Amino acid sequence: MAELSPIDLQKALKGAEYPTSKDDLVSLAQKNGADDSVVSKLDDVSADRFDGPDDVQKAVFKNK
Repeated sequence: MAELSPIDLQKALKGAEYPTSKDDLVSLAQKNGADDSVVSKLDDVSADRFDGPDDVQKAVFKNK
């Protein structure tokens, strides 16, 4: 599979309400039918809480 894109991440987190926890985002991504790679990437971030989508983007893509 191609590398995770910000658009894929946005689609996986459609309907998210912030602030939210990492566990809630992982569950939402699964409910939205996200690929296992997207769910895994979310689950691997070190942060446990996010104030908005920008926080999620920074945490997921910080190693790029």
